[in-house]
Amino acid sequence: MGEFKNEFLKKYLLEDLRNKKEVEFLNLKEGSMSVVEYVAKYKKLSRFCPYINAEDAMVSKCVKFENGLRPEIYQYICFHEIRDFDTLVHKCRMFDDVGKARMSYYKAVNDKKGKSHGFGKPYNKDKGKKKDVGGGSKVNVADVRCFKCGI
Repeated sequence: MGEFKNEFLKKYLLEDLRNKKEVEFLNLKEGSMSVVEYVAKYKKLSRFCPYINAEDAMVSKCVKFENGLRPEIYQYICFHEIRDFDTLVHKCRMFDDVGKARMSYYKAVNDKKGKSHGFGKPYNKDKGKKKDVGGGSKVNVADVRCFKCGI
């Protein structure tokens, strides 16, 4: 089956296009993609590099994949020296999912803090007092509201 595929690609896919796709694969980095998106693009482009899909190229395939990961994932994964591609992908996806869950948790905590501005209402202590706002008019301090949240 592999020979047919190679012959088909040689005949119907222009050589310069194959070369461009191979260079794109060799320069592929995860960047702002999720691990799932990176894996899909990696697999799609790796078709144009037959040597990376050879039976004896598993180590090269894993090393290439690792080197394209975002630094925070690479830092965690590289020490494990995983040389089975499916296992490597699974571990990277797990790490990415945990990172997303951690980010959403801290975002929710920060959003909750943001609503209360992180401190009490300084104008409650003057409740019921009148304050001079200039021009001789006085305003009840209890009617003063926060311009951000309206409290």
